[in-house]
Amino acid sequence: MKNFLYALLSGILLALAWPTYGFPLLLFFAFVPLLYAEHSIRIKQTHNRKWKIFGLSYLSFIIWNLVTTYWLYFSTPFGGIFAITVNSLLMSLVFLLFHIVAKRVNFKASSSFLISIWICFEYLHLNWEFSWPWLNLGNAFSEFPHWIQWYEFTGTFGGTLWVWLTNIALLKMLLLYKEHKAKEILYRGLFKNGLLILLPILISYVILWNYEESEETIEAVVLQPNINPYTEKYFTSDVRIGQLLTDLAEEAVTPETKIVIAPETVFAYGTVLSRFEDSEANFFTSRFINEHPKMSFLSGISMYERFNDPGRVREQTNQLGPNDWYDDYNSAFMISANDSVHFYHKSKLVVGVENFPYQEVLRPLLGNVMIDLGGTVAMKTTQEKRATFEIPTSEEVGPIICYESVYGDFVTGYVREGADFLAIITNDAWWGNTQGHKQHLSYARLRAIENRRAIARSANTGISAFINEKGEITSTLGYEEQGALRGEVTLNGRLTFYSRFGDYIARVSLFLALFIFLFAVIPWKRSRK
Repeated sequence: MKNFLYALLSGILLALAWPTYGFPLLLFFAFVPLLYAEHSIRIKQTHNRKWKIFGLSYLSFIIWNLVTTYWLYFSTPFGGIFAITVNSLLMSLVFLLFHIVAKRVNFKASSSFLISIWICFEYLHLNWEFSWPWLNLGNAFSEFPHWIQWYEFTGTFGGTLWVWLTNIALLKMLLLYKEHKAKEILYRGLFKNGLLILLPILISYVILWNYEESEETIEAVVLQPNINPYTEKYFTSDVRIGQLLTDLAEEAVTPETKIVIAPETVFAYGTVLSRFEDSEANFFTSRFINEHPKMSFLSGISMYERFNDPGRVREQTNQLGPNDWYDDYNSAFMISANDSVHFYHKSKLVVGVENFPYQEVLRPLLGNVMIDLGGTVAMKTTQEKRATFEIPTSEEVGPIICYESVYGDFVTGYVREGADFLAIITNDAWWGNTQGHKQHLSYARLRAIENRRAIARSANTGISAFINEKGEITSTLGYEEQGALRGEVTLNGRLTFYSRFGDYIARVSLFLALFIFLFAVIPWKRSRK
Protein backbone atom coordinates (compact mmCIF):
# COMPACT_ATOMS: atom_id res chain seq x y z
CA MET A 1 0.00 0.00 0.00
CA LYS A 2 2.86 2.38 0.82
CA ASN A 3 4.42 1.89 -2.60
CA PHE A 4 1.07 2.59 -4.24
CA LEU A 5 0.82 5.87 -2.35
CA TYR A 6 4.39 6.76 -3.28
CA ALA A 7 3.63 6.23 -6.97
CA LEU A 8 0.42 8.23 -6.64
CA LEU A 9 2.32 11.08 -4.99
CA SER A 10 4.93 11.18 -7.78
CA GLY A 11 2.22 11.42 -10.42
CA ILE A 12 0.49 14.26 -8.60
CA LEU A 13 3.73 16.19 -8.06
CA LEU A 14 4.72 15.82 -11.73
CA ALA A 15 1.30 17.08 -12.82
CA LEU A 16 1.36 20.04 -10.41
CA ALA A 17 4.79 21.09 -11.66
CA TRP A 18 3.74 21.57 -15.29
CA PRO A 19 3.12 24.85 -17.10
CA THR A 20 1.20 26.97 -17.33
CA TYR A 21 -0.61 26.50 -14.00
CA GLY A 22 2.08 24.64 -12.05
CA PHE A 23 5.26 25.39 -10.13
CA PRO A 24 8.37 23.65 -11.53
CA LEU A 25 10.17 23.60 -8.18
CA LEU A 26 8.10 20.48 -7.45
CA LEU A 27 9.94 18.66 -10.22
CA PHE A 28 13.14 18.60 -8.19
CA PHE A 29 11.67 15.97 -5.87
CA ALA A 30 8.65 14.68 -7.84
CA PHE A 31 10.37 11.42 -8.86
CA VAL A 32 11.71 10.67 -5.37
CA PRO A 33 8.63 8.79 -4.06
CA LEU A 34 8.56 6.56 -7.15
CA LEU A 35 12.31 5.99 -6.98
CA TYR A 36 12.04 5.11 -3.30
CA ALA A 37 9.27 2.60 -4.05
CA GLU A 38 11.40 1.04 -6.79
CA HIS A 39 14.37 0.71 -4.44
CA SER A 40 12.22 -0.88 -1.72
CA ILE A 41 10.89 -3.49 -4.13
CA ARG A 42 14.30 -4.12 -5.69
CA ILE A 43 16.06 -4.99 -2.44
CA LYS A 44 13.35 -7.43 -1.37
CA GLN A 45 13.25 -10.98 -2.67
CA THR A 46 9.63 -10.83 -3.79
CA HIS A 47 7.87 -12.34 -6.77
CA ASN A 48 6.83 -10.35 -9.83
CA ARG A 49 9.11 -7.43 -9.05
CA LYS A 50 9.17 -6.30 -12.66
CA TRP A 51 5.39 -6.25 -12.89
CA LYS A 52 5.14 -4.30 -9.64
CA ILE A 53 7.65 -1.71 -10.87
CA PHE A 54 5.87 -1.43 -14.19
CA GLY A 55 2.46 -1.06 -12.54
CA LEU A 56 3.61 1.60 -10.06
CA SER A 57 5.47 3.63 -12.67
CA TYR A 58 2.49 3.43 -15.04
CA LEU A 59 0.27 4.83 -12.29
CA SER A 60 2.63 7.79 -11.82
CA PHE A 61 3.00 8.50 -15.51
CA ILE A 62 -0.66 8.09 -16.47
CA ILE A 63 -1.59 10.69 -13.84
CA TRP A 64 1.09 13.05 -15.16
CA ASN A 65 0.07 12.57 -18.80
CA LEU A 66 -3.65 12.74 -18.13
CA VAL A 67 -3.62 15.92 -16.04
CA THR A 68 -1.23 17.82 -18.30
CA THR A 69 -2.43 16.75 -21.77
CA TYR A 70 -6.11 15.82 -21.27
CA TRP A 71 -6.98 18.63 -23.70
CA LEU A 72 -5.89 16.46 -26.64
CA TYR A 73 -9.24 14.72 -26.27
CA PHE A 74 -11.09 17.84 -27.41
CA SER A 75 -9.50 17.73 -30.87
CA THR A 76 -9.51 13.96 -31.32
CA PRO A 77 -10.80 11.51 -28.68
CA PHE A 78 -8.92 8.60 -30.23
CA GLY A 79 -5.70 10.59 -30.61
CA GLY A 80 -5.92 11.93 -27.08
CA ILE A 81 -6.48 8.52 -25.50
CA PHE A 82 -3.75 6.99 -27.65
CA ALA A 83 -1.18 9.69 -26.82
CA ILE A 84 -1.87 9.62 -23.08
CA THR A 85 -1.92 5.84 -22.64
CA VAL A 86 0.93 5.00 -25.00
CA ASN A 87 3.23 7.78 -23.79
CA SER A 88 2.65 6.60 -20.21
CA LEU A 89 3.48 3.07 -21.38
CA LEU A 90 6.75 4.19 -22.98
CA MET A 91 7.76 6.10 -19.85
CA SER A 92 7.03 3.02 -17.74
CA LEU A 93 9.13 0.82 -20.01
CA VAL A 94 12.03 3.25 -19.62
CA PHE A 95 11.66 3.09 -15.85
CA LEU A 96 11.44 -0.71 -15.96
CA LEU A 97 14.66 -0.85 -17.97
CA PHE A 98 16.30 1.26 -15.27
CA HIS A 99 15.08 -1.23 -12.65
CA ILE A 100 16.57 -4.16 -14.58
CA VAL A 101 19.95 -2.44 -14.86
CA ALA A 102 19.87 -1.17 -11.26
CA LYS A 103 19.78 -4.75 -9.94
CA ARG A 104 23.15 -5.42 -11.56
CA VAL A 105 25.21 -2.29 -10.87
CA ASN A 106 25.93 0.10 -8.02
CA PHE A 107 23.98 3.24 -7.15
CA LYS A 108 26.20 5.62 -9.11
CA ALA A 109 26.07 3.54 -12.30
CA SER A 110 22.33 2.91 -12.06
CA SER A 111 21.66 6.61 -11.47
CA SER A 112 23.80 7.55 -14.44
CA PHE A 113 21.91 5.01 -16.53
CA LEU A 114 18.53 6.40 -15.45
CA ILE A 115 19.49 9.95 -16.39
CA SER A 116 20.99 8.85 -19.69
CA ILE A 117 18.17 6.52 -20.73
CA TRP A 118 15.51 9.10 -19.88
CA ILE A 119 17.30 11.71 -21.99
CA CYS A 120 17.53 9.13 -24.78
CA PHE A 121 13.79 8.57 -24.49
CA GLU A 122 13.15 12.30 -24.81
CA TYR A 123 15.53 12.47 -27.75
CA LEU A 124 13.64 9.61 -29.40
CA HIS A 125 10.43 11.60 -28.99
CA LEU A 126 12.02 14.46 -30.90
CA ASN A 127 13.10 12.34 -33.84
CA TRP A 128 10.98 9.26 -34.49
CA GLU A 129 7.69 9.20 -36.40
CA PHE A 130 5.57 8.74 -33.24
CA SER A 131 7.06 11.98 -31.99
CA TRP A 132 5.46 13.50 -28.87
CA PRO A 133 7.98 15.65 -26.95
CA TRP A 134 5.35 17.72 -25.12
CA LEU A 135 6.29 16.33 -21.70
CA ASN A 136 10.06 16.46 -22.07
CA LEU A 137 11.17 17.59 -18.62
CA GLY A 138 13.13 20.64 -19.79
CA ASN A 139 9.88 22.14 -21.11
CA ALA A 140 8.56 22.49 -17.57
CA PHE A 141 10.48 25.72 -16.90
CA SER A 142 8.93 27.65 -19.80
CA GLU A 143 6.95 29.93 -17.48
CA PHE A 144 10.11 30.75 -15.50
CA PRO A 145 12.51 31.92 -18.22
CA HIS A 146 14.65 33.82 -15.71
CA TRP A 147 15.67 30.46 -14.20
CA ILE A 148 16.95 28.97 -17.45
CA GLN A 149 18.87 31.61 -19.39
CA TRP A 150 21.63 28.99 -19.69
CA TYR A 151 19.43 27.10 -22.16
CA GLU A 152 21.35 29.05 -24.80
CA PHE A 153 24.16 26.59 -23.98
CA THR A 154 22.28 23.37 -23.21
CA GLY A 155 18.80 23.52 -24.71
CA THR A 156 15.97 21.84 -22.83
CA PHE A 157 18.05 18.72 -22.17
CA GLY A 158 19.96 20.83 -19.67
CA GLY A 159 16.69 21.17 -17.76
CA THR A 160 16.06 17.42 -17.92
CA LEU A 161 19.54 16.75 -16.56
CA TRP A 162 18.99 19.29 -13.77
CA VAL A 163 15.70 17.65 -12.70
CA TRP A 164 17.11 14.13 -12.55
CA LEU A 165 20.30 15.13 -10.72
CA THR A 166 18.31 16.72 -7.89
CA ASN A 167 15.87 13.82 -7.60
CA ILE A 168 18.65 11.26 -7.43
CA ALA A 169 20.62 13.32 -4.93
CA LEU A 170 17.56 13.53 -2.68
CA LEU A 171 16.97 9.80 -3.00
CA LYS A 172 20.55 9.07 -1.99
CA MET A 173 20.15 11.32 1.05
CA LEU A 174 16.99 9.47 2.13
CA LEU A 175 18.57 6.05 1.68
CA LEU A 176 21.64 7.02 3.68
CA TYR A 177 19.49 8.46 6.45
CA LYS A 178 17.38 5.30 6.53
CA GLU A 179 20.53 3.23 6.90
CA HIS A 180 22.44 5.33 9.47
CA LYS A 181 19.68 7.36 11.21
CA ALA A 182 21.99 10.36 11.53
CA LYS A 183 20.42 13.79 11.27
CA GLU A 184 23.71 15.18 9.98
CA ILE A 185 23.04 13.27 6.76
CA LEU A 186 19.76 15.14 6.32
CA TYR A 187 21.29 18.53 7.06
CA ARG A 188 24.23 17.94 4.75
CA GLY A 189 22.02 16.47 2.03
CA LEU A 190 19.48 19.29 2.14
CA PHE A 191 22.28 21.85 1.94
CA LYS A 192 23.86 20.15 -1.07
CA ASN A 193 20.53 19.75 -2.81
CA GLY A 194 19.65 23.35 -2.11
CA LEU A 195 22.86 24.39 -3.84
CA LEU A 196 22.12 22.02 -6.73
CA ILE A 197 18.80 23.79 -7.25
CA LEU A 198 19.85 27.36 -6.51
CA LEU A 199 23.21 27.58 -8.30
CA PRO A 200 21.79 27.10 -11.83
CA ILE A 201 19.13 29.70 -11.03
CA LEU A 202 21.76 32.16 -9.77
CA ILE A 203 23.88 31.53 -12.87
CA SER A 204 20.80 32.19 -14.97
CA TYR A 205 20.19 35.52 -13.29
CA VAL A 206 23.81 36.50 -13.79
CA ILE A 207 23.44 35.74 -17.51
CA LEU A 208 20.16 37.65 -17.58
CA TRP A 209 21.60 40.75 -15.89
CA ASN A 210 24.54 40.81 -18.24
CA TYR A 211 22.69 39.96 -21.44
CA GLU A 212 22.13 42.83 -23.85
CA GLU A 213 19.57 42.42 -26.60
CA SER A 214 20.33 43.58 -30.10
CA GLU A 215 19.71 47.30 -30.61
CA GLU A 216 18.59 46.80 -34.20
CA THR A 217 14.83 46.34 -34.46
CA ILE A 218 11.99 46.31 -36.96
CA GLU A 219 8.28 46.81 -36.50
CA ALA A 220 6.04 43.79 -37.13
CA VAL A 221 2.29 43.22 -37.07
CA VAL A 222 0.72 39.82 -36.27
CA LEU A 223 -2.88 39.08 -37.24
CA GLN A 224 -5.42 37.05 -35.29
CA PRO A 225 -8.53 36.45 -37.43
CA ASN A 226 -10.26 34.22 -34.84
CA ILE A 227 -11.84 31.75 -37.24
CA ASN A 228 -13.36 28.60 -35.74
CA PRO A 229 -11.47 25.67 -37.31
CA TYR A 230 -14.38 23.27 -36.96
CA THR A 231 -17.33 25.37 -38.15
CA GLU A 232 -15.78 28.16 -40.25
CA LYS A 233 -12.24 27.60 -41.48
CA TYR A 234 -12.88 24.99 -44.16
CA PHE A 235 -16.23 26.49 -45.09
CA THR A 236 -15.05 30.06 -45.65
CA SER A 237 -13.80 31.22 -49.03
CA ASP A 238 -10.28 32.56 -49.46
CA VAL A 239 -11.89 35.75 -50.77
CA ARG A 240 -13.47 36.44 -47.39
CA ILE A 241 -10.28 35.43 -45.59
CA GLY A 242 -8.14 37.70 -47.75
CA GLN A 243 -10.43 40.63 -47.15
CA LEU A 244 -10.52 39.99 -43.40
CA LEU A 245 -6.73 39.76 -43.14
CA THR A 246 -6.07 42.90 -45.15
CA ASP A 247 -8.71 44.80 -43.15
CA LEU A 248 -7.09 43.73 -39.88
CA ALA A 249 -3.65 44.64 -41.20
CA GLU A 250 -4.76 48.09 -42.40
CA GLU A 251 -5.96 48.94 -38.90
CA ALA A 252 -2.56 48.16 -37.33
CA VAL A 253 0.26 48.93 -39.77
CA THR A 254 2.23 52.16 -39.75
CA PRO A 255 4.74 53.55 -42.26
CA GLU A 256 7.43 51.88 -40.09
CA THR A 257 5.98 48.35 -40.33
CA LYS A 258 8.25 45.94 -42.19
CA ILE A 259 6.32 42.67 -42.01
CA VAL A 260 2.74 41.48 -41.49
CA ILE A 261 2.26 37.89 -40.28
CA ALA A 262 -0.93 35.81 -40.59
CA PRO A 263 -1.57 32.38 -39.01
CA GLU A 264 -1.17 28.79 -40.15
CA THR A 265 -3.32 27.59 -43.11
CA VAL A 266 -5.51 30.67 -42.82
CA PHE A 267 -5.94 30.39 -46.58
CA ALA A 268 -7.53 26.93 -46.33
CA TYR A 269 -9.40 26.50 -49.61
CA GLY A 270 -6.66 24.42 -51.19
CA THR A 271 -4.47 26.30 -53.64
CA VAL A 272 -2.66 24.53 -56.45
CA LEU A 273 1.05 25.07 -55.75
CA SER A 274 2.07 25.53 -59.39
CA ARG A 275 -0.81 27.98 -59.94
CA PHE A 276 -0.29 30.10 -56.84
CA GLU A 277 -0.19 33.27 -58.96
CA ASP A 278 -3.89 32.70 -59.78
CA SER A 279 -4.93 32.22 -56.15
CA GLU A 280 -6.93 34.53 -53.92
CA ALA A 281 -4.08 34.41 -51.40
CA ASN A 282 -1.74 35.89 -53.99
CA PHE A 283 -4.33 38.44 -55.13
CA PHE A 284 -5.07 39.90 -51.70
CA THR A 285 -1.54 39.84 -50.31
CA SER A 286 -0.06 41.28 -53.53
CA ARG A 287 -2.67 44.04 -53.55
CA PHE A 288 -1.79 44.86 -49.95
CA ILE A 289 1.93 44.95 -50.78
CA ASN A 290 1.32 47.19 -53.78
CA GLU A 291 -0.28 49.67 -51.40
CA HIS A 292 2.54 49.20 -48.85
CA PRO A 293 5.65 48.51 -50.97
CA LYS A 294 8.06 48.67 -48.01
CA MET A 295 6.35 45.76 -46.25
CA SER A 296 6.30 41.98 -46.58
CA PHE A 297 3.29 39.73 -46.00
CA LEU A 298 3.90 36.27 -44.47
CA SER A 299 1.00 33.85 -44.12
CA GLY A 300 0.04 30.23 -43.77
CA ILE A 301 -1.70 28.44 -46.62
CA SER A 302 -3.00 24.98 -47.50
CA MET A 303 -1.80 23.85 -50.95
CA TYR A 304 -1.63 20.74 -53.10
CA GLU A 305 -0.16 19.50 -56.36
CA ARG A 306 -1.90 16.77 -58.37
CA PHE A 307 0.03 14.66 -60.89
CA ASN A 308 0.12 11.37 -62.78
CA ASP A 309 3.88 10.86 -63.07
CA PRO A 310 4.93 7.79 -61.01
CA GLY A 311 8.46 9.20 -60.84
CA ARG A 312 7.24 12.00 -58.56
CA VAL A 313 5.64 9.68 -56.01
CA ARG A 314 7.15 9.88 -52.50
CA GLU A 315 6.36 8.17 -49.22
CA GLN A 316 4.18 11.12 -48.20
CA THR A 317 2.28 11.25 -51.51
CA ASN A 318 -1.47 10.59 -51.40
CA GLN A 319 -3.16 8.45 -54.05
CA LEU A 320 -6.61 9.13 -55.50
CA GLY A 321 -6.68 6.36 -58.08
CA PRO A 322 -4.62 4.56 -60.74
CA ASN A 323 -1.85 6.94 -61.88
CA ASP A 324 -3.52 9.74 -59.92
CA TRP A 325 -1.58 11.21 -57.00
CA TYR A 326 -1.28 14.45 -55.10
CA ASP A 327 1.09 16.07 -52.61
CA ASP A 328 -0.61 18.01 -49.82
CA TYR A 329 1.22 20.90 -48.16
CA ASN A 330 0.84 22.88 -44.95
CA SER A 331 2.93 25.85 -46.02
CA ALA A 332 4.09 29.36 -45.31
CA PHE A 333 4.53 31.91 -48.08
CA MET A 334 5.84 35.47 -48.14
CA ILE A 335 5.37 38.20 -50.71
CA SER A 336 7.37 41.42 -50.91
CA ALA A 337 7.28 44.23 -53.47
CA ASN A 338 9.26 43.55 -56.67
CA ASP A 339 10.13 40.07 -55.46
CA SER A 340 9.04 36.53 -56.23
CA VAL A 341 6.98 34.59 -53.72
CA HIS A 342 8.85 32.44 -51.19
CA PHE A 343 7.53 29.11 -49.87
CA TYR A 344 8.30 26.84 -46.94
CA HIS A 345 6.50 23.52 -46.38
CA LYS A 346 5.92 22.34 -42.81
CA SER A 347 8.32 19.52 -41.95
CA LYS A 348 7.55 18.47 -38.35
CA LEU A 349 4.10 16.96 -38.64
CA VAL A 350 1.39 16.11 -36.13
CA VAL A 351 1.19 12.34 -35.75
CA GLY A 352 -2.06 10.87 -37.04
CA VAL A 353 -3.32 14.20 -38.38
CA GLU A 354 -0.63 15.20 -40.86
CA ASN A 355 1.56 12.12 -40.77
CA PHE A 356 0.89 8.37 -40.85
CA PRO A 357 3.86 6.97 -38.90
CA TYR A 358 5.64 3.93 -40.31
CA GLN A 359 2.90 3.51 -42.87
CA GLU A 360 4.67 0.76 -44.81
CA VAL A 361 4.26 -1.47 -41.74
CA LEU A 362 1.09 -0.12 -40.14
CA ARG A 363 -1.15 0.69 -43.12
CA PRO A 364 -1.56 -3.01 -44.14
CA LEU A 365 -2.52 -3.80 -40.52
CA LEU A 366 -4.65 -0.79 -39.61
CA GLY A 367 -5.81 0.66 -42.91
CA ASN A 368 -6.06 4.44 -43.22
CA VAL A 369 -6.57 5.68 -39.66
CA MET A 370 -5.65 9.31 -40.27
CA ILE A 371 -7.55 11.60 -37.90
CA ASP A 372 -10.02 14.09 -39.35
CA LEU A 373 -9.55 17.64 -38.07
CA GLY A 374 -11.96 19.79 -40.02
CA GLY A 375 -11.59 17.84 -43.26
CA THR A 376 -7.79 17.73 -43.44
CA VAL A 377 -7.32 13.98 -43.70
CA ALA A 378 -4.17 13.65 -45.81
CA MET A 379 -0.49 12.94 -45.46
CA LYS A 380 1.42 16.21 -45.63
CA THR A 381 4.46 16.58 -47.85
CA THR A 382 7.53 18.11 -46.22
CA GLN A 383 10.81 19.63 -47.29
CA GLU A 384 14.23 18.46 -46.15
CA LYS A 385 15.84 21.72 -45.00
CA ARG A 386 14.62 24.76 -43.11
CA ALA A 387 14.06 27.93 -45.12
CA THR A 388 14.23 31.62 -44.34
CA PHE A 389 12.47 34.52 -46.06
CA GLU A 390 14.31 37.78 -46.78
CA ILE A 391 12.34 41.00 -46.35
CA PRO A 392 13.17 44.11 -48.46
CA THR A 393 15.51 45.55 -45.84
CA SER A 394 17.65 42.36 -46.08
CA GLU A 395 16.66 40.87 -42.73
CA GLU A 396 15.69 37.21 -42.72
CA VAL A 397 12.80 35.58 -40.86
CA GLY A 398 12.44 31.90 -39.98
CA PRO A 399 8.83 30.77 -40.72
CA ILE A 400 8.03 28.19 -38.02
CA ILE A 401 4.71 26.43 -38.53
CA CYS A 402 2.74 25.42 -35.43
CA TYR A 403 3.98 22.14 -33.91
CA GLU A 404 7.52 22.76 -35.20
CA SER A 405 8.02 25.30 -32.40
CA VAL A 406 8.15 22.46 -29.82
CA TYR A 407 11.40 21.10 -31.33
CA GLY A 408 14.52 22.87 -30.10
CA ASP A 409 17.19 21.40 -32.37
CA PHE A 410 14.82 21.61 -35.34
CA VAL A 411 14.32 25.35 -34.82
CA THR A 412 18.08 25.91 -34.77
CA GLY A 413 17.95 24.95 -38.45
CA TYR A 414 16.20 28.24 -39.23
CA VAL A 415 18.81 30.14 -37.27
CA ARG A 416 21.73 28.40 -38.95
CA GLU A 417 20.12 29.26 -42.29
CA GLY A 418 20.40 32.94 -41.33
CA ALA A 419 17.16 33.86 -39.54
CA ASP A 420 17.54 37.19 -37.70
CA PHE A 421 14.20 36.69 -35.96
CA LEU A 422 11.53 33.98 -35.87
CA ALA A 423 7.87 33.97 -36.85
CA ILE A 424 5.56 31.28 -35.46
CA ILE A 425 2.30 30.82 -37.33
CA THR A 426 -0.17 28.48 -35.69
CA ASN A 427 -3.78 27.43 -35.20
CA ASP A 428 -4.33 26.36 -31.60
CA ALA A 429 -8.13 26.31 -31.55
CA TRP A 430 -8.41 22.56 -32.00
CA TRP A 431 -8.15 22.10 -28.23
CA GLY A 432 -10.60 24.79 -27.12
CA ASN A 433 -9.83 27.16 -24.27
CA THR A 434 -7.66 24.68 -22.36
CA GLN A 435 -4.03 24.39 -21.30
CA GLY A 436 -3.13 23.22 -24.82
CA HIS A 437 -2.77 26.62 -26.48
CA LYS A 438 -1.28 28.15 -23.33
CA GLN A 439 1.46 25.51 -23.12
CA HIS A 440 2.17 25.87 -26.83
CA LEU A 441 2.77 29.60 -26.44
CA SER A 442 4.83 29.00 -23.32
CA TYR A 443 7.17 26.55 -25.07
CA ALA A 444 7.96 29.21 -27.69
CA ARG A 445 9.78 31.12 -24.94
CA LEU A 446 12.31 28.29 -24.79
CA ARG A 447 13.14 28.70 -28.49
CA ALA A 448 13.77 32.41 -27.94
CA ILE A 449 16.28 31.72 -25.16
CA GLU A 450 18.02 28.82 -26.92
CA ASN A 451 18.70 30.87 -30.04
CA ARG A 452 18.52 34.43 -28.64
CA ARG A 453 15.99 35.30 -31.31
CA ALA A 454 12.93 37.49 -30.90
CA ILE A 455 9.66 35.83 -31.90
CA ALA A 456 6.52 37.22 -33.51
CA ARG A 457 3.68 34.72 -33.04
CA SER A 458 0.47 34.79 -35.04
CA ALA A 459 -2.24 32.40 -33.81
CA ASN A 460 -5.62 32.04 -35.49
CA THR A 461 -7.64 32.21 -32.28
CA GLY A 462 -4.86 33.15 -29.86
CA ILE A 463 -2.66 33.62 -28.13
CA SER A 464 -0.73 35.86 -30.53
CA ALA A 465 2.33 37.42 -28.94
CA PHE A 466 5.74 39.02 -29.15
CA ILE A 467 8.60 37.37 -27.25
CA ASN A 468 12.00 38.95 -26.75
CA GLU A 469 15.46 37.34 -26.83
CA LYS A 470 15.26 36.60 -23.08
CA GLY A 471 12.09 34.55 -23.45
CA GLU A 472 9.92 37.29 -21.95
CA ILE A 473 6.47 37.81 -23.44
CA THR A 474 6.24 41.54 -24.13
CA SER A 475 2.66 41.75 -25.48
CA THR A 476 -0.23 39.42 -26.27
CA LEU A 477 -3.61 39.27 -27.97
CA GLY A 478 -5.90 37.05 -25.92
CA TYR A 479 -7.62 33.82 -26.83
CA GLU A 480 -10.68 34.21 -29.12
CA GLU A 481 -10.00 37.91 -29.69
CA GLN A 482 -10.01 39.15 -33.26
CA GLY A 483 -7.50 41.82 -34.13
CA ALA A 484 -3.91 42.71 -34.86
CA LEU A 485 -0.94 43.22 -32.59
CA ARG A 486 1.94 45.54 -33.40
CA GLY A 487 5.36 45.22 -31.80
CA GLU A 488 9.10 45.51 -32.19
CA VAL A 489 11.33 42.51 -32.86
CA THR A 490 15.07 42.64 -32.42
CA LEU A 491 17.40 41.39 -35.14
CA ASN A 492 20.23 39.14 -34.02
CA GLY A 493 22.67 37.37 -36.30
CA ARG A 494 24.78 35.76 -33.58
CA LEU A 495 24.69 31.98 -33.13
CA THR A 496 24.44 30.67 -29.58
CA PHE A 497 26.31 27.58 -28.43
CA TYR A 498 23.07 25.61 -28.65
CA SER A 499 22.28 26.98 -32.12
CA ARG A 500 25.65 25.65 -33.28
CA PHE A 501 25.71 22.25 -31.60
CA GLY A 502 22.06 21.38 -30.93
CA ASP A 503 21.16 18.41 -28.72
CA TYR A 504 24.71 17.33 -27.90
CA ILE A 505 23.65 16.34 -24.35
CA ALA A 506 21.31 13.74 -25.82
CA ARG A 507 23.99 12.40 -28.15
CA VAL A 508 26.43 11.96 -25.25
CA SER A 509 23.68 10.32 -23.19
CA LEU A 510 23.06 7.78 -25.92
CA PHE A 511 26.65 6.49 -25.72
CA LEU A 512 26.65 6.56 -21.90
CA ALA A 513 23.38 4.61 -21.65
CA LEU A 514 24.60 2.00 -24.10
CA PHE A 515 27.92 1.59 -22.26
CA ILE A 516 26.29 1.12 -18.84
CA PHE A 517 23.67 -1.25 -20.25
CA LEU A 518 26.33 -3.47 -21.82
CA PHE A 519 28.39 -3.30 -18.63
CA ALA A 520 25.36 -4.43 -16.62
CA VAL A 521 24.05 -7.16 -18.90
CA ILE A 522 27.12 -8.92 -20.31
CA PRO A 523 28.63 -10.03 -16.95
CA TRP A 524 25.21 -11.25 -15.88
CA LYS A 525 24.96 -13.50 -18.91
CA ARG A 526 28.42 -14.92 -18.25
CA SER A 527 27.58 -15.73 -14.65
CA ARG A 528 24.76 -17.95 -15.83
CA LYS A 529 27.11 -20.28 -17.75
